[in-house]
Amino acid sequence: MSRKLRLDAVLIQAVIAGALSFAHLHDLAEAAGQDGWKAWAYPISVDLLLVAAWRRMRTHADNRAAWIWFVIALAASLGANIATAGLLDLGSVPAWLRILVAGWPALAFLGGTLLAHAPTTPEPTAPDAAPLTGPDPEPAPDITVERAPEPAPELPPSSAPTPAPVAVVPPALLDHARKIADTHHTTTGARIDSATLRARLNIPAPLAEAITAQLA
Repeated sequence: MSRKLRLDAVLIQAVIAGALSFAHLHDLAEAAGQDGWKAWAYPISVDLLLVAAWRRMRTHADNRAAWIWFVIALAASLGANIATAGLLDLGSVPAWLRILVAGWPALAFLGGTLLAHAPTTPEPTAPDAAPLTGPDPEPAPDITVERAPEPAPELPPSSAPTPAPVAVVPPALLDHARKIADTHHTTTGARIDSATLRARLNIPAPLAEAITAQLA
């Protein structure tokens, strides 16, 4: 209940203040030579500019221009209230005040136009969470990538077997061995082997094998 009474009191106070300001503006305009309906249009113009600037300040972030026009309209309203409070002879209005009153319509029209067509900064909107409608994307083809076989590790080159050193047979020993071999072949009818030749000559096995190979 208290909230409703407080709201009603504010509205009543606003109506009274607006009516008094409206009347003061009308009286000043009429005293400045604006008679008839023109005197009533001046307070309407001032109040509309005040309301437009106030709405601009409340609904837009960049409101520097709105503050400027709000102060201009407020100065016009306060000036009319002060001028009609006995500080100004309404029967003999000075020329500068007549000029201000006569130029007010153009100034108010400029302010209203700028407030109505001033660029606005759009508020950032959250991206739509719903997915875009459209054909389902085709699944990616199942591609199997075969890896090339890894090269076999290089093995170190195998060392070739070192051939056994060939025994050097002296020619005299070779001739003597050949005579023993011929005698053995005449007696037995078989070729002499390295073991028999070794035993006959009493020489090492490699040397006996080398002689046997040369006798073959």
